[in-house]
Amino acid sequence: MKFWKHLKTINHHKMLVMKGCFRVGLYRQGLLHDLSKYMPSEFLVGCKYYQGDVSPNNAEREDKGYSSAWLHHKGRNKHHMEYWIDYGMPSEPAMVGMRMPDNYVVEMFIDRMSASKNYQKEKYTDRSALEYYLHGKDRHIMHPEVRELLEKLLYMLADEGEDATFDYIRREVLHNKK
Repeated sequence: MKFWKHLKTINHHKMLVMKGCFRVGLYRQGLLHDLSKYMPSEFLVGCKYYQGDVSPNNAEREDKGYSSAWLHHKGRNKHHMEYWIDYGMPSEPAMVGMRMPDNYVVEMFIDRMSASKNYQKEKYTDRSALEYYLHGKDRHIMHPEVRELLEKLLYMLADEGEDATFDYIRREVLHNKK
């Protein structure tokens, strides 16, 4: 197992998200982000399937046909769109995305940006999180308003940079909502 490398990777990711959350005023979320990754059901799987440049959940999924660590993680962390999937009403698709509170959409945005920084290292650009999102966009089950806000933030990051996007989040998205 690659205990120390995996620990270093999740610590670095957590620190990036924490700094981002602090920049927009989400102090509690920054401190509590992804604590479930340190639980044995996630951490030990991460050590076993560690690769360094991609999520170990994908390797576990390839090996077993599912990722036990991901199933555990997404059910405990409200910044994941998958946490907010529920059964649809009879007139809707079988599964639908529920409206996420804006503070969790912002944390999801910061999480995606930080994951891109963490895995891409020196190859990271402000377009990286958007490009990753667009690659899998058609498979996401997400409430339309959540999709709209997430995409707005990802495109803003790509086009205007981190400082402008974080300023917009503080002024327009989270203003008086904490």
